[in-house]
Amino acid sequence: MPNAKRLFYDVLLAQAVWTKGLSCSGAIKGSGCSAGTTLSQEDHRATMTSSSMNMMGRIVFYEDRNFMGRSYECSSDCADMSSYLSRCHSCRVERGCFMVYDRTNYMGNQYFMRRGEYADYMSMFGMSDCIRSCRMIPMHRGSYRMRIYERENFGGQMYELMDDCDNIMDRYRMNNCMSCHVMDGHWLMYEQPHYRGRMMYMRPGEYRNFTNMGWSGMRFMSMRRIMDSYY
Repeated sequence: MPNAKRLFYDVLLAQAVWTKGLSCSGAIKGSGCSAGTTLSQEDHRATMTSSSMNMMGRIVFYEDRNFMGRSYECSSDCADMSSYLSRCHSCRVERGCFMVYDRTNYMGNQYFMRRGEYADYMSMFGMSDCIRSCRMIPMHRGSYRMRIYERENFGGQMYELMDDCDNIMDRYRMNNCMSCHVMDGHWLMYEQPHYRGRMMYMRPGEYRNFTNMGWSGMRFMSMRRIMDSYY
């Protein structure tokens, strides 16, 4: 059998053996396993590592507009970019999604960035300051669920969302949202209907008081899921 064809059948057999959860030669045990059809624990770990790497985000920041000057590459959260770049005026999201902030420690105004090039993001978003910190948004596959409350500490009216809502006033007759509980998925909340105005990134957790989070005077009027299609 030509080498290319034999390699093709070997790969198919190895996939079938792994799918059944069989293993031989100290890694995948079972009857009838032959050389070239087994997937060792080391190979499986390497495959899983490669898959995990493909799921990770990667963003590259540049000192100057149009991807010029020194650069800093990031694949995780970064609370303070000043130790890497004294300024930042453009960036390129090569993989995944990120929230970026105009203050250190994930404070200040925040902006959602999906895969793409941002040659002059300050003009694109109307930002008055450079990016100072960033947070990678992990991909979520599964259901989305969030409860929004009219008042702080989960008080007042409560409604449960499982999909996007472009206007809580129109849908629920709710004119304010001051706390929420994110059970599943990652969300963006906007201060104006139809996903406009300033935004806030919400990952799973309880948010009892938006004012204490530095959002005094803001109310959120629309919510959107961060879907895996954004990646």
